[in-house]
Amino acid sequence: MSDVVHGPDENIKEDSTGKRELSPGELAVYQWLQSLQWKGPGKPDGHACLTGKCGETIEIFLNFNGERVKEAAYLTNGCISSQVCAALTAQMAKGKTPDELLAITAQSILSLFGEFPKSEEHCALLAAETLQEALHNFMVKEGKKPLCGDREP
Repeated sequence: MSDVVHGPDENIKEDSTGKRELSPGELAVYQWLQSLQWKGPGKPDGHACLTGKCGETIEIFLNFNGERVKEAAYLTNGCISSQVCAALTAQMAKGKTPDELLAITAQSILSLFGEFPKSEEHCALLAAETLQEALHNFMVKEGKKPLCGDREP
């Protein structure tokens, strides 16, 4: 039990400027989040931008190769919960067909966490809804029948 951190500042290293150094785990998460962010330029095959009731916005970008998602990326102005949910959504979308994308829901995103603060679950819902809207926009753009029958093109 000697490796357990007991205080908020214990085991935190600072560089000579007084800035906190990231742990290897924090650095890995930061690099993963950055790697999935939309870099532009270029026009995605499918794109959507939705703002939740909380005021945070998530954008999802999809590029297809045939019938599968070749690239998926996100942008958000939201909190870390929004960033992680959007990044997971983009990661989950890679390699999927349009039909398989329909299975990506707020619940499927949240299930990857095991535990997630109840007050932040709306971030997963916003990410899933944005993905579904990006898929819908792709289907309309491609002249295909949208997979959600209750929506107008």
